Amino acid sequence: MVHAGNSLALSYSDNIVGHATINDNASINYKKGNRFKAVFIDFSGNLFLGSIPQSAMGLGIIFPFFTTAYQGWIAGIVSVDNSHQSRLKKTKSALYYFIVVLLQFMPYSLTIGAGLALGVKTYKLNKSRKLVEYRLDESGVKDLLNIYLLAIPMFFIASFFEFFSNWNI
Repeated sequence: MVHAGNSLALSYSDNIVGHATINDNASINYKKGNRFKAVFIDFSGNLFLGSIPQSAMGLGIIFPFFTTAYQGWIAGIVSVDNSHQSRLKKTKSALYYFIVVLLQFMPYSLTIGAGLALGVKTYKLNKSRKLVEYRLDESGVKDLLNIYLLAIPMFFIASFFEFFSNWNI
């Protein structure tokens, strides 16, 4: 939509990017030259404010589909810069954009999928029980925790690349 010049998508992109530029601690620290601090703020935000809540929403089974669709919308609308020019026109900026999106997409997909799998297993386990007997599926919890062992370093790598790549122009 932003590449077609849709005013709704472009204004939403401007609001998101403008708000992040002024209020997002990772962006503020990056602009000040505090790249390591920016990495840790972005990493912890992706993990604690993004991934873990969305994994927990998997217990409701349908909720992650809405939040993931919203994340896809955001990833799409920020594919243009502040002057509404495509980041995909130049090789370096296109590669930077796609690598950052891919590096974040992988751990989010794993953790949201594991949360959703836990929700489905838990539903099947409890569908004939009373609410007071509700239990989480133990194998699903173990799977979720194992996925996080893999996803946590992936989130860190994604944030590190985002703030340390010299392709970030």
